Amino acid sequence: MLDNGDPMPTIKPVSELRNNFAGISEICHANGEPVFLTKNGKGDLVVMSQALYEKYMAMIDLYQKLEVAEKQEAEGAECLSHDEVFSKLRKRMNAKKT
Repeated sequence: MLDNGDPMPTIKPVSELRNNFAGISEICHANGEPVFLTKNGKGDLVVMSQALYEKYMAMIDLYQKLEVAEKQEAEGAECLSHDEVFSKLRKRMNAKKT
């Protein structure tokens, strides 16, 4: 483990991808973490499961939306309370059910 409690990243030579694709795939899925591949001792590629990729993309999308919201707030856009937001969402959901 690293000093901050995170597990050590999995690092393999890029030849492992060619010679042991199934093993690299298993590591990605079992650990839920990317595998870092090196070429000539230097970082070259990162391999991850599709699920992890989709998680990262969703996080990026969320951060982009938060950035837009923060910019809108700074420009004086109307802000809603937690209760107001969820009330509006419930109304929309209930309207779709009928």
